[in-house]
Amino acid sequence: MKKLIAFICVSLITFSASAQTSQRAKNYLQEVTKKFNSYKNVVIDFSFTSRNDKNASKNYDSNGHIDIQKDLYYLDFMGMKKFYDGKKIYTVSPEDEEVTISNYDPESTEGILPSHMLTFFNTGYNFQWDILQNLKGRKIQYIKLIPTNKNSVIKEVLLGIDDETKNVYNKIQVNKDGSKTTITVNSFKTNQPISKNHFTFTQSMYPNYYINKID
Repeated sequence: MKKLIAFICVSLITFSASAQTSQRAKNYLQEVTKKFNSYKNVVIDFSFTSRNDKNASKNYDSNGHIDIQKDLYYLDFMGMKKFYDGKKIYTVSPEDEEVTISNYDPESTEGILPSHMLTFFNTGYNFQWDILQNLKGRKIQYIKLIPTNKNSVIKEVLLGIDDETKNVYNKIQVNKDGSKTTITVNSFKTNQPISKNHFTFTQSMYPNYYINKID
């Protein structure tokens, strides 16, 4: 569960057409990254679905909320809360009445920051221009991402971008084992009045919780 949280998809006719399409997609995603980095903060409500055709017991749906201010974040997802105050990561599990505290390690799975997740596509993928869909009056442009690492468990990722705002609308990840996960942004607000203390863990709010310092 904690790994999942640390975690809050055209065949080409000719080589020349592939190069043009890839450059078009790359330029488009650069616009998305530039737009995201221009915000002081973002406040997002999202839905998450996971489907596995081989094992229906692994199918589930959930909703979540995340506030991001540069690298600082507060995540509320699947009954758990997670904070990053710029130095340490705090994972709060009400079910276990436990708080896990760890140092930030950019090389670990736990160290993947949500601010990076929204621009994850900048490394490790080849780009392909995909379909444009009209979803409830919004034009969503899809970019297909193919991992450059052939050993990746990911087959492809479809990244849906609101063509007007250049904000991420959804991310559909298809894995080689046939499973598929979808994250859809239901509400995307920017430059909200958020204090830095919002991203600070306050231990007094969790009396009787076991504090597990793993670093």
